[in-house]
Order: sequence, then structure tokens, then C-alpha cells
Amino acid sequence: MYSIGQLSKRTGVKVPTIRYYEQTGLLAAADRTEGNQRRYDAEGLERLSFIRHARTLGFSIEEISALIELQNHPDRSCREANQIANEQLAAVRNKIKQLKALERELARITKGCSGEGETQDCYVLASLADHRLCKSDH
Repeated sequence: MYSIGQLSKRTGVKVPTIRYYEQTGLLAAADRTEGNQRRYDAEGLERLSFIRHARTLGFSIEEISALIELQNHPDRSCREANQIANEQLAAVRNKIKQLKALERELARITKGCSGEGETQDCYVLASLADHRLCKSDH
């Protein structure tokens, strides 16, 4: 059995976040001692590790909830889990595409400014003030 502090240290999830996951139902409510302290078993540790890993991969709370629901029914097809993961992959790829466009535009803007001179002639500031100076929609 683990206290909430021990669980936090083992998983790297902050105590308030563990409480939040309990409140939302992602993590089963912990047993309580006579002193009303939470006590988590190995299953709670495993579940919290699952949640943390899913969060680091960018899954939303709702998606994690759906994945946990699927995990709780080992006889069901994994098609839905694969679909959720594929949707997350598509979202990540879209974010990467957006970030690359942002990177290109920022590189172009910074190239247009030597860093010398006065701010009234600064291309960076002018570009930020007038979106029409940008080469792409970012």
C-alpha cells in the first residue's frame, strides 16, 4: 500500500493532480486508513502510471477515460483504442505542421532584422504590427 505522497514520488504525478484524477473517476477512490489517509494498492499505482504516460503522449482526459474503459474490458476489440491513438497521432502531426510553418515565418522575420538601428525601423516589430508583411498564414 502506498500513501498519496509515495504514489506521487513513484509516478512523478503531483498530489493535487492525483486528487483530481480521483475526483474525475480516472483513478479509483483510494481506501482510507482510520486516520482518513489515502492508501493505494499496486493497481492504483499501475493505473496512475498509465494515466501519466497517456498524458505525456497528449491524450485528453476524455480520451484516457475511454481508453481505461476499454482496458477494463479485455475481451473487447482493440479497434477503438487504435482509433483513439490514430486520432491523437493525426493531431500531433497537424501540430508539427503548424509549428514548422511558424518556425519558417519566425526565421524569415528575424532574418529581416539585423538587430542594429532603432526600434522605429525594426522589421520584427513591423511584422508583428502588420500581419500583411507575413509570407504565410500561421
